[in-house]
Amino acid sequence: MRGRRHPVPGTSDAHTSLTLDKARTENFPVAPAFLPRAWRDGLTAVYGYARLVDDIGDGDLAPGGHDAVLLGLDPEASDDRLAMLDAFEADLKRVFAGADGSPRHPLLRALRPVVRAHDLTPEPFLGLIEANRQDQRVARYETYGDLLAYCELSANPVGRLVLALTGTATPERIRRSDAVCTALQIAEHLQDVAEDLGRDRIYLPAEDMRRFHVSEVDLKAPTAGASVRSLIAFETVRARDLLNEGTPLVGSVHGRLRLLLAGFVAGGRAALRAVTDAGFDVLPGPPKPTGSGLLREVAAVLRTAPRKG
Repeated sequence: MRGRRHPVPGTSDAHTSLTLDKARTENFPVAPAFLPRAWRDGLTAVYGYARLVDDIGDGDLAPGGHDAVLLGLDPEASDDRLAMLDAFEADLKRVFAGADGSPRHPLLRALRPVVRAHDLTPEPFLGLIEANRQDQRVARYETYGDLLAYCELSANPVGRLVLALTGTATPERIRRSDAVCTALQIAEHLQDVAEDLGRDRIYLPAEDMRRFHVSEVDLKAPTAGASVRSLIAFETVRARDLLNEGTPLVGSVHGRLRLLLAGFVAGGRAALRAVTDAGFDVLPGPPKPTGSGLLREVAAVLRTAPRKG
């Protein structure tokens, strides 16, 4: 189900290919080959934007400060995440306001024709930037509600952009899409507990950690004890329930879009299945789904998603 990467118009810079190539590591298909070329180009451009803003927020930019230079900053500024996010937002404004000239970064130049062709609004893109600003200020989440509010910025805009790019957005589909995207974000958090802790971030709600008697010290262990496994199992059920809430989105569309959305849902299910198959021990490293497991989940989603219309 992993779609091969298609070159994005305006991104001849080999440096940007390193960002786009990360699509292969996602839990869901980004721009699979069965989609119309216009959709693939649009989805790849949006992915490039989302991946780059996350790399800025996570400090995962390629060494050398090239992205900082592209955004008009000194190379040393690449280590100043908030300054980089500010510069990135300024460049995003050039995507939407032609009077200020062409965007500086190649990935944002590639985004500009997509925005114009589909009449996209800046709000989802700004939400992704704000989520990464929040990552610089907030390293722990007290309640599940707090985590959902973060996912509203960090994950849900992507699904809304997919619906906008394909001309299928309705209030009901947006609601279902939000459920799927939040579930995908939580599934990724569950896979990456150890990696996130290495960045001094914990996306497991503190109230749930207390409920299951899990401390931060427990999360630093090489393998998970019974209390950590119980906590991860609890959060896995929550994420699966969100996926089930969002699954009717698949049945509300037709053709190749139906297959794409089934891939999103299946990616989440396969990730959660990998967590479950690991006995909810996510501390040694991210449990990853197999290709065959993902295909089985796609078939199951297509078989069970209720058709509408």
